[in-house]
Amino acid sequence: MGNIVLLDLAGGIALLLWGLHMVQSGILRACGADLRRVLGVALRNRFTAMLAGIGVTALLQSSTATALMTATFLGDGLVGLIPALAIMLGANVGTTLIVQVFSFDVSAVAPILLVLGVIAFKNSARTRFRDLGRVAIGLGLMLLSLHILLDTLAPAENAPNIHALLTAITSMPVLNVIFGAVLAWAAHSSVAVVLLVISLSYSNFITPIVAFALVIGANLGSAINPLIEGGGFRNPIGRRLPLGNLINRVVGCALVLPFLEPVVKTLAGIDPNPVRLIADFHTLFNVALAAIFIVPLSAFARFLEWLLPEPAASADPSMPIYLDVAAIGTPSLALTCAARETLHMGDLVETMLRQTIVALMTDDRKLVLEIESMDNAVDKLHEAIKLYVTKITRESLDDREGSRAMEVIAFAINLEHIGDIIDKNLMELATKKIKGRLSFSETGAAELQDFHRRVVENLKLALSVFISGDVKIARQLIEEKVAIREAERLAAENHLARLREGLIASVETSSLHLDILRDLKRIHSHICSVAYPVLETTGELQPSRLKALDVAAAHSTRDKLAGEPS
Repeated sequence: MGNIVLLDLAGGIALLLWGLHMVQSGILRACGADLRRVLGVALRNRFTAMLAGIGVTALLQSSTATALMTATFLGDGLVGLIPALAIMLGANVGTTLIVQVFSFDVSAVAPILLVLGVIAFKNSARTRFRDLGRVAIGLGLMLLSLHILLDTLAPAENAPNIHALLTAITSMPVLNVIFGAVLAWAAHSSVAVVLLVISLSYSNFITPIVAFALVIGANLGSAINPLIEGGGFRNPIGRRLPLGNLINRVVGCALVLPFLEPVVKTLAGIDPNPVRLIADFHTLFNVALAAIFIVPLSAFARFLEWLLPEPAASADPSMPIYLDVAAIGTPSLALTCAARETLHMGDLVETMLRQTIVALMTDDRKLVLEIESMDNAVDKLHEAIKLYVTKITRESLDDREGSRAMEVIAFAINLEHIGDIIDKNLMELATKKIKGRLSFSETGAAELQDFHRRVVENLKLALSVFISGDVKIARQLIEEKVAIREAERLAAENHLARLREGLIASVETSSLHLDILRDLKRIHSHICSVAYPVLETTGELQPSRLKALDVAAAHSTRDKLAGEPS
């Protein structure tokens, strides 16, 4: 009897966890980008941030997912620690709302949710409706699992070995807290543990005091996951948010644990129903902690900044900073991590490109070696990003996430190609110039510097397009491609004119000058590649280029040819 009950209990818990997973993944796939935008807008002050945390987590049913989203904004420097901590206060309240709903008798809704969910998932052609169907199936499975748990525990009330087991593990409040924390950490969900506690309490297996202690432990355990499993939190700045949330939970445990008995009596006097009793305590615990911590958040944030100061800049630029392994299971978050790392790679390439003209003009051998070393770091970052995105694509991605994954890989590849051109071509030309003790003419040097400046400015535009998807900037970038092509032609003609004049400096550096122009133009082509996916989504591209620019370029070429002497 006891073994069968334990197996049924394990099966019910597994079904509950799987249903919760389907709800979380479905909401993230259907509304992940929208939820990120809500958080981004709300992170202006602590009170709107807390409300946003409640709303987003009520949908996701995962404070860990909310923490990862918020940590992304914190890591980008887009938000301060105070509103980020406020988000987490709200997130902890948000996880209690589904428990409140399930504390009422809504089991009759389970078949309806399952039927509607399967119909939407199987028959809908639109990805978002399929994901919402997944959410409905998950909610139905959660309700079904609660029904299974209650049916399993009801006849087990008279099983002595089950009672002995539960008595052994719930004999002391402190042990109950630890046990609840371990369960929540292992399940990656405080919601699942609280619903399990409700089932046990409803079947009279545990007393209200034991149930309250397990609920406190579940809240503590859910705060442990992001801190010890967040691969992207190697940086102390990234650890401030999960550590602050854990401290919040520990303080709550310390404040409530000594007063469990009077708290039970007070709440039982209001509503003695054991299911409502636990659900109300779970909500009250988190609301009280949010109210206690929301006012002194400024001082709390300063304490965390003192405890985890900003580290010195890493000596190894090839080490990835943002590739959070823990986020891979949530594609929308993981793709944001990959995009941030690609921007990191882009910053390194931009530094290489800026220093290139300095090395070419000043004959600095040491700088040439430094730039070549930077390319090794770019190669390693490219490899890390490629492997990370490959792991993301093993998950089930919707069309938008799949397209973004390809955009990230494509831009990382183009940045790596730019690094190779700088290293293997332009630095080789710089070395050749140094060994030959050659000098550009004053006019030629000014031309190269101006051409280089335009390429660097357009790389900055490309980084902006990559992160924002701005169509206007994307069009500007493609227009610059036409302009750079024309600028290269004019620069080459001017150089040939100086050769005809017999300028010694121009004659000696002729091949260098033309090769540098050619390589900078190649770099610019790789830079402009980021604009094509953006313009393709708006229908502004023919198979090869912008519709409007084709006509404009053709007319421009025709007019110039008509005005030039034959």
